[in-house]
Amino acid sequence: MGIISTDIKQKTILKEVSLKGVGLHTGKEVTLTFKPAPVNAGFAFKRIDLEGNPVIEADANYVTNTQRGTCLEKNGVTIQTCEHVLAALVGLDIDNAILELDNSEPPIMDGSSKFFVEALEKAGIEEQDAFREVYEVSDVISYTDEESGSEILVMPAKDYQITTMVDFGTKVLGTQNATLNNMSDFKKDISDSRTFSFLHELESLLEHGLIKGGDLNNAIVYVDKELSASTMEKLKSAFNKDAIAVKPNGILDNLTLHYPNEAARHKLLDVIGDLALIGTRIRGKVIANKPGHFVNTQFAKKMSKLIKNERRNNVPNIDLNQTPVMDVNQIMDMLPHRQPFLLLDKVFELSDNHVIGLKNVTMNEEFFKGHFPGAPVMPGVLIVEAMAQTGGILVLSTVPDPENYLTFFMKMDNVKFKQKVVPGDTLIFKCSLITPIRRGICHMQGYAYTNGKLCAEAELMAQITKVK
Repeated sequence: MGIISTDIKQKTILKEVSLKGVGLHTGKEVTLTFKPAPVNAGFAFKRIDLEGNPVIEADANYVTNTQRGTCLEKNGVTIQTCEHVLAALVGLDIDNAILELDNSEPPIMDGSSKFFVEALEKAGIEEQDAFREVYEVSDVISYTDEESGSEILVMPAKDYQITTMVDFGTKVLGTQNATLNNMSDFKKDISDSRTFSFLHELESLLEHGLIKGGDLNNAIVYVDKELSASTMEKLKSAFNKDAIAVKPNGILDNLTLHYPNEAARHKLLDVIGDLALIGTRIRGKVIANKPGHFVNTQFAKKMSKLIKNERRNNVPNIDLNQTPVMDVNQIMDMLPHRQPFLLLDKVFELSDNHVIGLKNVTMNEEFFKGHFPGAPVMPGVLIVEAMAQTGGILVLSTVPDPENYLTFFMKMDNVKFKQKVVPGDTLIFKCSLITPIRRGICHMQGYAYTNGKLCAEAELMAQITKVK
């Protein structure tokens, strides 16, 4: 189990593309615009109708309501029913995108992901200059909602696979299953599966004014009770139809099922969209029994927390006896720092987007003379400095003459210290780019480990400047 780097490049879209429609629950017109996003950005919604154009990341920790779709909220700003559009992005193997909206709810379109898929393909998809990380599952991880009996789990598998099992205890729908063994089949087998509702649910929603953008073209309605004359009139009014009837297969007319198990396929679509909120791709088989947005997003929160902890405690597996990529002399050829302020001894890995380095901490360090007499502890600011010097190797490796550059701190965010560092410890540093290096500015996530544990972390920004 763990986070692994793959040889698959991250992807975004080539150009922006827009769709217009109405929100299923709000009934309000909305324009959704997909825009390219940089590497490691993930998916983020941007409300351009609100002051400051607030951004809500597609993050399970922002889920606040799952009664009629998955809703996100951050700082009082909401996004409703986000699952269908997120499923389209994942289904097309896209990693990074900005979704601009001029209202709170994406357009429902036909109740599936079909039109989002078509729009994204029209925009074009391009590879980016960074590799995708995935979470490789090695043990069964599960979440059960005791109240509903819904359960979702993931087990080891070579690819991201999903199976959904649906049983609503009604004759009209019965028991259905759906499976997606390869995400490349999403467009063909899953994307056009439409949302559905039962008649008793629809009546309640209509009475409370909670389904204003629905019509017979974007929601399958399973008739699970006798259709009374008063309900018939309400439906005719709501759907703007002169006549409404029930088909022999138990659904309202003017709509033909795409598949006998379209309900199970749509539930699979929902699982893909909801699990996109984990923020990291999964390599494993998901099995969802009676899935719903609540159990899906609770599972996504559990996975997100697990992966976050794994990322923080994911000590780089390096052989300290191997020949380093750079020894201290080669480091001094690149960095301007010198004793007593050179805080990096070796570099073991160096790629376009990450670097791993090492410092052996000894009692001979100058700072131990005063920090603290009788109880030597390495100052936290120097741990961060050593982390930054490791990152300096990453950014200076992008220029042909690094000896002619100096590196300056611009910003430090989310700095945390977990363990103290004392003489005899070996510090392992890993710095990875958050965004591509542009104009000599490096924005990276840094971690420091010692004794097999995370001891410090920080988000760093630095700039290299040519010596005049």
